[in-house]
Amino acid sequence: MALGAWLGLTAADVARAESLSDALVKAYQSNPLLNAERARQRATDENVPQALAGYRPQIIASLSAGLQSVRNTLVDNTLQTATLKPWTVGVTVSQNLFDGFRTSNSVRAAELQVRAGREALRNVGQGVLLDAITAFTNVLANQALVEAQRSNVTFLRETLNITQRRLSAGDVTPTDTAQAEARLNRGLADLNAAEVNLAVSQATYAQVIGQSPARLNAPDPIDRLLPGNREDAIAQAHKQHPAVMAASFDVDVASTAVKIAEGGLLPTLTLQGTASRDSDTDTSLGVRRSGQASVGGQLVAPVYDGGVAASQTRQAKQVVSQSRQVLDLIRNQSRTAVVGAWAANVGAKVAVSAAESEVRAATVALDGVRREAQGGQRTTVDVLNAQQDLVAAKARLISAQRDRVVASYTLLSAVGRLDVKTLGLKTPDYLPEVHYHQVRDAWHGLRTPSGQ
Repeated sequence: MALGAWLGLTAADVARAESLSDALVKAYQSNPLLNAERARQRATDENVPQALAGYRPQIIASLSAGLQSVRNTLVDNTLQTATLKPWTVGVTVSQNLFDGFRTSNSVRAAELQVRAGREALRNVGQGVLLDAITAFTNVLANQALVEAQRSNVTFLRETLNITQRRLSAGDVTPTDTAQAEARLNRGLADLNAAEVNLAVSQATYAQVIGQSPARLNAPDPIDRLLPGNREDAIAQAHKQHPAVMAASFDVDVASTAVKIAEGGLLPTLTLQGTASRDSDTDTSLGVRRSGQASVGGQLVAPVYDGGVAASQTRQAKQVVSQSRQVLDLIRNQSRTAVVGAWAANVGAKVAVSAAESEVRAATVALDGVRREAQGGQRTTVDVLNAQQDLVAAKARLISAQRDRVVASYTLLSAVGRLDVKTLGLKTPDYLPEVHYHQVRDAWHGLRTPSGQ
């Protein structure tokens, strides 16, 4: 039994209603958390051209100018003065030839950071889509609960009216009327609580998806995309879950950082060329100009730096150990998440089946109790109790149907496949590698590829 049945949607209403896929597309395109993570990844991409700058020449231009007053006393005690206007312009070009492999290792570390960041972005995308699914089904379930409580209030009002007429006829006592009135007030309180929960879920929906919900179409579980058994689900999570893959890249980044630190113990070789032109303007002697140019190499070999490079190397090795432990932890967490999601998905199927049977039985029981009450075989409180049992059964069914949908998508997320491509959403997939290739080999330019 679909959630939409509790909302009383006709076939035409369902056709006009917003589907879960539509909501997921909106969340994927406009969710602030996901867009912020995309911006973070674009910033991470810039680490690569920054590291590649170590291969490129460094050019520095300089210009200096000023005034200089000179006063000299000659042998014959005569005073000679002059005002100079010196200026110098020069260019220095430096090219790194060897830096202990630090540039090459820095480039590799930056590229690994980019790959780790992409997996982190994919993981955030999974979380946003799952939040959107949860928000969507919460609104749908709470709408159904509100409708169920409204129907309950209508039934209780009718029951109270019938009881009051029977009291006037002498068929029941004031106790029956008081019981019916008390149940009506409880029903009104339950309806108010359901409306509050609906308002909260609608606000959460707007936060996650970007707009307030309208009429929603009940989604189906996503069983067709799930692994066939639990062991396959665990194996897939270990291979493709973005959190596991990001942690694996983090280990590679940490290992490369060890080589970068070791590079501080190796010599560096730099080729440097300079060219400059000097000029002095003497108010009495005229202008004197000179120029020079030079090219030379510089080899610097560290002998002892106080132990800084050695300490940095040891520190980097400890970070590698930490990263490996974190990878093992995330793998264990991934396995636990899959096992829990698998159990929840199986349990949700059983809960829906049991709740559907309970609603059918409670409906039959209420009809029977009402007929027996009309014949004087049942009391008013028996009718009220049967109605309460039916409302509670409907609420459990609505919750079970909601849990059934969320559990299936949660399992897909635990496996690492809750993404646009797998779900077949009608929206272009965000490709972080596009920005990466746009900036990787950029030698200059202050504007981003988007024009900022």
